[in-house]
Amino acid sequence: MSGHSKWANIKHRKAAQDAKKGVAYQRLTKNIIAAAKAGGGDPNANFQLKVAIDRAREGNVPMDNIERAIKRGAGNLEGVTYEDITYEGYGPGGVAVMVETSTDNRNRTAPEIRSLFAKVGGAIGELGCVAWNFERRGVVTVTGSGIDEDTLLGVAIDAGADDMTQEEDGFEIICDQSALSSVAAAIRDAGYIVEGAEASMEPKTTVVVKTKGDAAKLLAMIDRFEEHDDVQNVYSNFEIPDEILSQLD
Repeated sequence: MSGHSKWANIKHRKAAQDAKKGVAYQRLTKNIIAAAKAGGGDPNANFQLKVAIDRAREGNVPMDNIERAIKRGAGNLEGVTYEDITYEGYGPGGVAVMVETSTDNRNRTAPEIRSLFAKVGGAIGELGCVAWNFERRGVVTVTGSGIDEDTLLGVAIDAGADDMTQEEDGFEIICDQSALSSVAAAIRDAGYIVEGAEASMEPKTTVVVKTKGDAAKLLAMIDRFEEHDDVQNVYSNFEIPDEILSQLD
């Protein structure tokens, strides 16, 4: 095991925040769109999509919304064409930021994303300006109590995973993006609870946030991006120590 994902503590905290704010509903729908886009619209052949649908149902997302999200991700909505555009730039303190969008009107989305960068004291950059510092990986989240770490690690490695990290409420298993569905399926078949299976951009190096004020600004930045309808995912390379995160709760 190794500490591969210093972004993990921030993601977990934001998941709790999102649930309190009601943003979780939108996030569940976006996860379905991303999964269908990555592996197709058939949940029987796309385990990542199956997990996303199960989580959406648990979150009381209506079936009409789920089906529309699947069609959007798979490109099957009649009369609507979406294109994927990634914007790169810098947030407060010069942290690297990548914003993945899916839009039917880039002339609307581009200035809005540019404005969101500016509102938090950041700046949009040219394509490739921060992408070098990120690596696309598959992340499988396993939750539950009494999990034997060595046994789970053995199952994960045998299924093709590369790494595993213990988190507050379970484990994150890292694999090549192409192996995401097969690794997640093998772990679930072994009897574990797969809470999530998603593609992620993991930062190679991180910037440690040293003050509560800077941490609040950076989390607010992520919130503003994630609340935009066209934004699918936001990635950054800042790391907030647990002692500062606790001050924000």
